[in-house]
Amino acid sequence: MSIRAAAAGSQTAEAEEVLGPAEARRQAHQASQPAAAGAPAPQAWEPLIVAFCCNWCSYAGADLAGTSRLGYPPNVRVIRVPCSGRVNPLFIVKAFQSGADGVLVAGCHPGDCHYSTGNYFTRRRFLLFRRLLEFIGVEPGRFHARWISGSEGPKFAQVMTEITQEVRRLGPNRMLRDARDVQ
Repeated sequence: MSIRAAAAGSQTAEAEEVLGPAEARRQAHQASQPAAAGAPAPQAWEPLIVAFCCNWCSYAGADLAGTSRLGYPPNVRVIRVPCSGRVNPLFIVKAFQSGADGVLVAGCHPGDCHYSTGNYFTRRRFLLFRRLLEFIGVEPGRFHARWISGSEGPKFAQVMTEITQEVRRLGPNRMLRDARDVQ
């Protein structure tokens, strides 16, 4: 056994005492991997965006963006709802509690709702809800309501990119957090 191997073995044993065996092995494995030349360092944090999308318009816009191969961030989780008017504000609070860094409620354009007035309720409800979120300390840039029709795939991709960039600039959400660890 060489001196270098013995030294590495003693460092591993010390690391196991402090960190535990699994974490020590993970760190030793990462340290032994060669760094790719010119490769950017991995980013420690990426925002998680939850998008509640109306079945008739916004979800169809998301589908069009996907089938048209328009690029938007992969860290957006789309949840299809019958109508944006059916999104309960508690769903948004639960999304933030479950680890979302940003939330979008997307629906039909006002006047084009398949349920007549659902998006009018959405508009009123979330104007007030935005103020409540600000009052409890959630930054205004973390919650958005947008109107996206089924034929606006490029707009869906653009909105998702803009929201992700804004939330990335704000950093990890530390308010209302109870499920996901922040690094």
